Amino acid sequence: MILRLTLAALAFAATLATPLRADIAIQEVTSPGGIKAWLVEDHNIPFMALEIRFRGGTSLDQPGKRGAVNLMAATLEEGAGDLDAQGFAAARDGLAAQIGFGANSDEVSVSVQALSENRAAAMDLLRLALAEPRFDEAALDRVRGQVLAGLRADEQDPSAIAGRVFSARAYGDHPYGSSGDGAIDSVTALVRDDIIAAWQGTMARDRIYVAAAGDITAEDLGLLLDKLFAGLPATGWAMPPKATWNDAGGISTQDFPGPQSVVLFGHSGIAFDDPDFFAANLLNDILGGGRFSARLMQEVREKRGLTYGIGTGLSSRDLSQEWVGQFQASNDKVAEAIDVVRAEWARMASGDVSEEDLATAKTYMTGAYPLRFEGNGPIASILVGMQMLGLPSDYPKTRNDKVNAVTLADLQRVAARLMNPDHLFFKVVGQPVGLQSTE
Repeated sequence: MILRLTLAALAFAATLATPLRADIAIQEVTSPGGIKAWLVEDHNIPFMALEIRFRGGTSLDQPGKRGAVNLMAATLEEGAGDLDAQGFAAARDGLAAQIGFGANSDEVSVSVQALSENRAAAMDLLRLALAEPRFDEAALDRVRGQVLAGLRADEQDPSAIAGRVFSARAYGDHPYGSSGDGAIDSVTALVRDDIIAAWQGTMARDRIYVAAAGDITAEDLGLLLDKLFAGLPATGWAMPPKATWNDAGGISTQDFPGPQSVVLFGHSGIAFDDPDFFAANLLNDILGGGRFSARLMQEVREKRGLTYGIGTGLSSRDLSQEWVGQFQASNDKVAEAIDVVRAEWARMASGDVSEEDLATAKTYMTGAYPLRFEGNGPIASILVGMQMLGLPSDYPKTRNDKVNAVTLADLQRVAARLMNPDHLFFKVVGQPVGLQSTE
């Protein structure tokens, strides 16, 4: 307990020691074995954070094996080498280290935080988990039970139901069209060989992205990485094809008893590397970003009291792009709320934005950005994300300039290009009054 508190205290201290600004010094490191990584070196606190991503994620599930990558990632810390699940947990806790694994539709993620004095031992433990996972049957069954419990709970959760059907309608048979957690039948049918195959097919050296922040030099990081990844296969499964969003607008309702309905809505979006992305991001902030002054919050909540909250966001995924939003409303208010969303979408698409809208959005976006760099863990996570997006290492220094360069004419042009209320699809789960499904 004392060791855990020590690590937590140092992690918090690191957030205070790290300048709250985006002009951090990013080093591009290449290990002797050719592994590339980014590093923000800071020796003020004896603590390091390491972030690793393997591109592909749950989208790499093989036919008939939906949920295998997710189950594999969730079982990596359940024993490795000569350590069973309890032994691995005891070794990790004894080092006051944090080692976490996860998976989403685009990546398998590994997050590590360790004190400098325990770094070597913590990295040896991580190497075991990456290169020699045990996947013991007892551990697999235990973790499988947890996944199945979550899937059963999702069957009674209107938000989960809406998300599942919304994705299926948007992407059909593409992996994006179904949950990476799998379905009850597919997860139940998985065997140990499927999990081993998922490990070998996803955690390969040809898809690694790495970033570190904290008390480590570039030379030491390079040596660490070569040792860490030495036991991994050179190549993994082929990446899935690009996804195509179904841009046919409409409304789909699904009965679910209760006083409120859950509503998801959206249409296709814009890629991060598109020259118009920053203009689109500013448009989203004005329309439905995280501020109470956003138009949808004002029109749907403040003026009409139709919902407690509503928001939208741009999602630039590896294989597709989306512009989506969500809200919950009393059943008797859902139809009106949808009408208001469509009207505001059309209003902005027509170019109804002002210099004041633009200035406010710029102030918010440029002011909030440096606050993301608040400690070794967040910095390492941001750096690895930048690499996966193909950004240059000086991006944090130039990002706000790109935001500030957007003009009102850019906003109006991009709104006309991207925003089409006729393409908006609304998935409603609940018992909405006076709302007819179009499909």
